[in-house]
Amino acid sequence: MSLAARRYVGRFAPSPTGLLHAGSLAAALASWLDARAHAGRWLVRIEDLDRPRCIPGAAEQILRQLADCGLQPDAPPLWQSGRDGAYAEALARLRLAGWAYPCGCSRRDVALVQPSTRQRFGELIYPGTCRDGLNGKAPRAMRLRTEREGSAVIVDWFDRRLGPQRQNLATEVGDFVLQRADKLWAYQLAVVVDDAEQQISDVVRGEDLSDNTARQIHLQRLLGLPQPRHLHTALVLGTDGHKLSKQNQAQALDTQDPLAALTAAARALDLPAIEANTTPDWLGAATKAWADRWLIASQAGAMA
Repeated sequence: MSLAARRYVGRFAPSPTGLLHAGSLAAALASWLDARAHAGRWLVRIEDLDRPRCIPGAAEQILRQLADCGLQPDAPPLWQSGRDGAYAEALARLRLAGWAYPCGCSRRDVALVQPSTRQRFGELIYPGTCRDGLNGKAPRAMRLRTEREGSAVIVDWFDRRLGPQRQNLATEVGDFVLQRADKLWAYQLAVVVDDAEQQISDVVRGEDLSDNTARQIHLQRLLGLPQPRHLHTALVLGTDGHKLSKQNQAQALDTQDPLAALTAAARALDLPAIEANTTPDWLGAATKAWADRWLIASQAGAMA
């Protein structure tokens, strides 16, 4: 089924390693507004893959924070911690097709093999050491090829806000992890499998996640899965100029005054000021404002 023929389904996918903060509420609101502006469905996925880092009870509190702000999903949340079988099946298909392979390298191994390896966001770009065999090493992680038979994988895609994008996965990312050495599933594989399971047509999320898109499209193509449209919103920055995140101890959001929280999120999304006395009225006005700004752009971003 082509993307144009599919009904709009959006999603918000928080990780319960902490509660919602101002930045994550802005992302949730953007995805909710885009779904409502398209008369579509809005789903929530709890991305609790990294079990050691998940905080007990955080997922339930996140759902309560969303509900406080009137952001109710149209179906029960999907929990990644219950999806191991689906990820294993996808990995098996990639291995059978010759795209996924076991890797025995640690971070130290990568640095020692190629000390001058380029870095992206502080991470070493994997040089493909185990691509053609483990050379006596014990398997640790599973990786996905970003080049084959001497040809690099280059992905072109369109973002409704950022415009045309291109990434050479071989030179800019390197073969990336699908299953970690601790046997936990990597984000890239899980998000692709789950977007297909939930029939996601549109991904609306923060601009910091745009760098993941080419890897996810590569996986979608290999697995024969639909490719969603994308809209990456501007980030909410702290007073130090860095994006708000759990990693830099962003303050948990107080949703006891939902209109105040929503107003701050709308300001971060560059929406006009909205006057309303109730949360439903505010969300209705915000949906119209969002549609006025983004609905036409979504049509330009449709991809086959």
